[in-house]
Amino acid sequence: MDQTQITPNDLVTLAHWMSGSFSNSKQAAESPKDYAHIHVAFRPLPVNFFAGIGLYSEQVYDYDLWSPYRQGVHRLVDLGDRIYIENYGLKNAMFYAGSARDLNILKTITPDCIERRYNCSMVFKRDGERFLGGVEPGNMCLIEKNGCQTYLDSYVELTETTWISLDKGMDVNTHQQVWGSTFGSLRFEKRESFADEVPTIL
Repeated sequence: MDQTQITPNDLVTLAHWMSGSFSNSKQAAESPKDYAHIHVAFRPLPVNFFAGIGLYSEQVYDYDLWSPYRQGVHRLVDLGDRIYIENYGLKNAMFYAGSARDLNILKTITPDCIERRYNCSMVFKRDGERFLGGVEPGNMCLIEKNGCQTYLDSYVELTETTWISLDKGMDVNTHQQVWGSTFGSLRFEKRESFADEVPTIL
């Protein structure tokens, strides 16, 4: 498929495929020393939140499902030749823990609860029956870990039923990896779809 032009249908398809609960249980069972059992979920937000398609996300370890170690809010934007996903942090994230599982909690998230994570947006393009994405160029999505300033290097491959991702933190000076998996990508399979909750925008 021609990657030079994104159609409105591609934006909706990406939202539908992302909207769900994913688990890497198979990968964790096969290589327990290398991979923890993790759940990743993306839950659609009401259409009036961004006046378009937005998602709430959280990542949790299987042994502690109600205490996410990563949460975010995402706004999908059609830029013509690519889909841009703006990333937002939650000011009091733990207030909203479990929003991916409980819509009553999700409804308590409002636009004034979030703040934009500049330089940390993801850029996706359609590639046949998958979408390929990565953090926006420039190495400016900065994250401090263990007293070291790093920039995020992030890659995602998404199909209708799978989510493959690899996040690495690279030292801003040496460009050597500081944090993230050294064993390869996390490989998730969709366990539940929330596609029917994606608002209609066309």
